[in-house]
Amino acid sequence: MNQLSVVLGLFLYFPEDKTEYIPAAITMVVFTIAAFFAFRFIVKHSKKEQGKVDELLKQSPENKGKE
Repeated sequence: MNQLSVVLGLFLYFPEDKTEYIPAAITMVVFTIAAFFAFRFIVKHSKKEQGKVDELLKQSPENKGKE
C-alpha cells in the first residue's frame, strides 16, 4: 500500500505559488471556448445537411405519389 501512495504522489503537485495556475486556467478557457465554437459549427452544419436531405426526399420520384 505504501508503494501505491508513493506512485500516486508523483502525479499530484500543488504548488505553493498559486500564480502557476494562471497559464493552466488560460489554456482551459481557450480550449473551452474553442470546443464551444466547434460544437456550434457542427450543429449548424448538421442542420444545413438535414435541410438538403429533406429537400432531396421531397423531390425524389418515390415520394411524388405519396403526397
